[in-house]
Amino acid sequence: MLRITLLGIVVVMLVLLLPRLISGSRAALPGVGNNAPEFDLLSQEGNPVSLKDFRGRWVVLYFYPKDLTPGCTREAHNFQLDQSKYAERNAVILGVSVDSVDSHKKFCAKEGLNFKLLADQDGKVSRAYGSLTNLGFVKFAARNTFLIDPNRKIAKAYRSVDPARHSEEVLAALDQMQSPGG
Repeated sequence: MLRITLLGIVVVMLVLLLPRLISGSRAALPGVGNNAPEFDLLSQEGNPVSLKDFRGRWVVLYFYPKDLTPGCTREAHNFQLDQSKYAERNAVILGVSVDSVDSHKKFCAKEGLNFKLLADQDGKVSRAYGSLTNLGFVKFAARNTFLIDPNRKIAKAYRSVDPARHSEEVLAALDQMQSPGG
C-alpha cells in the first residue's frame, strides 16, 4: 500500500513539475515579417558577431543542441558543403548553441567547418528566438532555423528540422524568395 501511495505522489509531482522543467522548449518562434532579435555573441575565433554585421545579406541563423554529436555534425557538414551555393545567394550561415567558444573551436577544427559558430552560453539569444530547451539542470538549443532577409526581418522559421536535408530545404526557400515575384 505504501508503494502505491508513493508511486501516486511521484506521478502527481511529475505531472505538476515536468512542464516547468521543460520550460522554453515550446516557446513561440519570432513571427515571419517581424524584426529578427538582435544579438552579439562570440564566434569560435573569440570575435564578437552581431546580426547588424550582415546588413544587406541573407542570414541563415540555425540553432543546434550540441557540438560533436551525430545530428549536429551532419547538419553542420551539409551547411559546409553548400557554402558556395549560399555565397551565390548573398547568404551567410551562422550556427548557435549554448556550447562554449572553446567547444565550437574544437568542433570546427575536428570537422573542417569554416562558417561561424556562435556561443550562447547564457541562452539569452536562444531564448529570444524561442529555441532554448530547459530541462531544469540541462539547457540546450532546440534544432530551429531562421532565414533572415537583408532588412533583418524573419523571412522563414523552421522548427525541429531534419539535419540530413535541412540545408537543401533552406536553399530551396532562398531560391523561391529571391526569384522575381517570390
